[in-house]
Formats: sequence, C-alpha cells, structure tokens
Amino acid sequence: MTPGTETTSTDKRSDRTRAAILRAARERFAAQGYERTTIRAVAADADIDPSMVMRYFGNKAQLFDAALAIDLRLPDLTAPVPPDELARALVRHFLDRWEGDPADDALLVLLRSAVTNEHAAARMHEIFATQIAPALAAALGPELAARRAGLVSSQLLGLGLTRYLLRLPAVTALTRNEIEDGLAPAIKATLESH
Repeated sequence: MTPGTETTSTDKRSDRTRAAILRAARERFAAQGYERTTIRAVAADADIDPSMVMRYFGNKAQLFDAALAIDLRLPDLTAPVPPDELARALVRHFLDRWEGDPADDALLVLLRSAVTNEHAAARMHEIFATQIAPALAAALGPELAARRAGLVSSQLLGLGLTRYLLRLPAVTALTRNEIEDGLAPAIKATLESH
C-alpha cells in the first residue's frame, strides 16, 4: 500500500458519511422542523449508527447549524448601484435564491424552523445580521444600512414565507416580474426613508 493512501480513503469515507448525514438532516428538518427531528431519525435516514451523528456534529443544535450553513450569495453592491435598481436587484436575487436550486432549500428550512424554535430564530438573526447589513452598507453606508437591514429583511422574509412556505394563492400566482414590480418600490421606500 502506498503511504498516505489509507488516510485518503478514510478521509473520503468520512466526507461521504458527513455529506450523507447533512443531506438526511436537511430533509428531516425540512419535513418535520427542528423540534420533531431526532438524531436517531437522521441516522436512520443516513443508514448509520446514531453515535456517528454525534461523533461528527456533537448534538442536534450543532447538526442543525451545520445542515443550515447558509450563504445568501448576495450580489456585490460595492459598485455604485443606482437607487432605483438596488431594491429590484435585491428582490430578483432572493427570487433567484429561493427558486434557483430546489436542492438548496436550507433558507426555507431555516425560515420554517425559526417560527417555532429559538435556536433557529437566533440562527436566522445571525445570518441576516452578518450578510444583509454588510451588503447594504456597500450601497448605503454603514449607519443607514444598519437601520434599514431589518426592515428590508422583513419584507424579503415575508415574501419567502407567503410564497414558498404558506403558499398563499394570491402570492404564488404572481409572476416574478409582478413580484419585482410590486415589492421593489416598497423596499426602495424603506431604503430611502429617514
């Protein structure tokens, strides 16, 4: 056996196990939410012993955080973005984020869980505080961005809640252009308010 080969195959097996656990956890959290998901159920779905889940992730809260490590992949707003285009760019980005990759529904899983679970709500706060405000700061300046990030987040999360989780017919029937045309002016007004 070539030196280092054993470590490489162990690392690959470990990576596959970790990926299987995360995939199973995302599916469980999506289907059952945080409260009803158990380590045993995730382990059964991943076809491994529950002790392996604990070995890789420690506890359910740490598994939840790892399964829902979310990068909002916000557009680069460091280049000057005309105020009329900033709100529309944000709405378009979130529509792309929610509809672009059905396999990556972590943001919706987190939104669903955050409504009933404090740990999930804290995770949602962290993601939006560390990603939305800094992205807006590039376009608005840090002070104004800090004041506006929460309201912009509430509008975007409200869209996610009504369109993708509650599936309100009046919202799901809208085309992407109708959503942009309707929501962008409200976000623009929020960004510009004093």
